[in-house]
This record gives sequence, structure tokens and C-alpha cells, in this order.
Amino acid sequence: MSAPSASRLSKVAQRLLLLTTALSRSGSRLEDDYWEHELNLVLDKLLLGRKNKTIENTLDHLIATDSGAYEILVEQAETQSESTSVNLDGVEHDALLFSAPLVAWTRYQLPGIKLVKGQREALSNALHKHIAAPGAKLAIIPALVSFDQMPQTFQETRVWTQRLALEALGQATEPCALRDHGESDGMLADARFLVGVITVPRGQPLFQWQARQSDDSYPSRESCRDHWIKAVSHILATTFTGCQVEYLQPDAYYINSREADRRIRPLALKAAVTWLQNAIQVPGTELRAVIAACGESVTEEYRVGFSTRNSNEVIYGCIWPVLSKEEAASDGMESGDIDMPDEIAALLKELGISDVRRLPGLYSVEFCDDCGAPYFPNPLGEMLHPELPEETDLDPIQFH
Repeated sequence: MSAPSASRLSKVAQRLLLLTTALSRSGSRLEDDYWEHELNLVLDKLLLGRKNKTIENTLDHLIATDSGAYEILVEQAETQSESTSVNLDGVEHDALLFSAPLVAWTRYQLPGIKLVKGQREALSNALHKHIAAPGAKLAIIPALVSFDQMPQTFQETRVWTQRLALEALGQATEPCALRDHGESDGMLADARFLVGVITVPRGQPLFQWQARQSDDSYPSRESCRDHWIKAVSHILATTFTGCQVEYLQPDAYYINSREADRRIRPLALKAAVTWLQNAIQVPGTELRAVIAACGESVTEEYRVGFSTRNSNEVIYGCIWPVLSKEEAASDGMESGDIDMPDEIAALLKELGISDVRRLPGLYSVEFCDDCGAPYFPNPLGEMLHPELPEETDLDPIQFH
């Protein structure tokens, strides 16, 4: 679908476009401040008016015409949706939506995401003790949520921020609506998020590492992270029995969503290869992996198709999403470039698959019309529906 032309954008979208472009061309910090203020006023009105489509249309236009301005608008929209200001009894409070991700993989099956009351209270206490600045107030969603349950628009994110901020400040509010968890049965690698809001009086530090000590020093992010990991791994130990888990430091909502995305990719590939070898009882030396870049005009994801060394039939596949413009544009030709296929190939070889092939060119993002399953490449450059051998045990072992 082609991007809308500027003349076809609504008047509000055209103003959003004008302000974003002006900010991208600013030559000083003071001018930045002016344009950011004007831009954020418009974004606030759109988010509160639940007009996310206006923002999306403007982004669609910019991604096709001005990548620099596109990045600026995304950053400002994220900032305005994950943070807000709340007035309580005449006192202004800053509020930030944060997440504390964990990424997990297992040879068995990932557990559910419910938290018992004692776990919720312990996690809240650990956040107060190791992450939030002294005097900050918190509210958390009483479950570990998955990507599928997270807000899918800037406006939905702003609703979570607003509701949790009011809850943190002791005001009655509606609970945050969680989306359906989706088809998670059988998943061997995934991310889970503890999501909440930190509120402080305007201008006060949000996090421990911002809080000045009596000797004018600051706690380091690293020490706060280490204390948090120790605490949360103890709290959730029984929930993730049989899993390998990596706990990430609590931080702003969007930056941690991207970091969890990045961390889950190698774990998902590792889990896929491990399960495949166990399910069909074939060692890695007898498997072949084929890597293909897929997308419309630029690389949106890499698809890895698995087959046995004596066949061109695809028996399994794994998707490695592209998370940045730099990854999408990389061809590995310049020193220092991110070469994602080389990274994927190196990981596959670490996992015992010695026959790894990389297809040239860009393939379309194909799915099965009947079941919606993605197609994966075979050694001949064909995109095929994966078909496991009939004797394969499809169900991961239920450990929990």
C-alpha cells in the first residue's frame, strides 16, 4: 500500500508533519525545545482524543519521504504515550510507564503468566527497594504479560500510562485491558513483561540511579540491575522451573520492548533447533539450514528453513525479525556493518548445524492461505510450507 501524499493528509496530520519536519531541521537546543513543545501539544490532543490513525498516517507518509523526520515522530509519539503528567491536590506528578522484561527458553513448554498474590507483593517490594527512587509511588499490572497482550498503538499505551499513574497515586481507576494471549501452546521461547508506572512529584528522580546520595554519588545502573536480578530470580524461581531465563533491567516501556525483541531472537532460534533435533531424533550434523531475507522493498525479517541433508523438503522454520533500519539496510559490505545472516549462520553452527546456506536477493513474505503458517526457504530457493515427518512428537514436554 502506497503512503498517503501530504495533500491527502488531514489538517491535523499536516500540522503534525509540519512540526516534525521543522524539528528535524532545527539547528539549536532552544529551537528544538520550541518545536518539541508544539509537537507534543498536538500529540497529546491526538492521544487523548484516541486519534491514533492520524499519527499512523503521518508516519506512513514520512517513512516513504523523510526517514529522519520519521524517526523523530516515532520518538516523540513514544515519549508522549509512555509518560504523562498528573495533577493531584494541586501537585503535578511525572509518570512513566516501565517494563521489566524476562526472556526465557526451554526444552519443555513455557509456563503460564499468572502471578499469585505473594509474588505480586514481592515484585512490588523489589521494585521499590532496587529500582524506584526513594519516595516514588508504583502500580503494576498483576500478571506477567506477553507481547500479544501489550498495547498495539500509541493511544492504547497512553491509556495504560494514565490508568496506572492514577492507581499509583491512590485514585480509583479502571484496570488495564489485556489483549488475548494468542496461540502460545508449544512455544519454547518467548518474552514476558512486568509492566507498571512510577510516579514522582514533578522534576524528582524516577529511578535509584538518579537519586543523589549523601556523599554526592549516585548508585550505578549496574548495581541496581544486579540487585534486581537477584531478587526477581528468587521470586519467580518456581514459576520458571526447567527454563533458562534472562532478566532485563526495568526501564522505560518502549526501549525495553525493543531490547526484549532483540534478546529473544537468538533464544528462539536455539529453542527451535533444540526441539527439532529432539522431536525428529536427528542430530544437527544431519540437518541443513537455509537463510532468506524476506520483505516487500526492504528486508523485514529473515526466515530460516530446516531440512535434512538428503532432502529439499522444509520440515521446520524460524523467523528472525529485523528491528532497525541499520539491520534492514545491511549488506555486510562495509566494515562495521551489521550482517544479520552471518550472525544467524554463526549461531546455527554453534548449535551443531554445519550445513548453513544463505540465499541471495529478497523474497516475498509468504504465508499459507489455508492455515496462515509462514513459508520457509529450501536449498533450491523455493518458499515452502514446513511439513514435519509423520512420526514427529509435536508436543513439547509439559514440565510445569
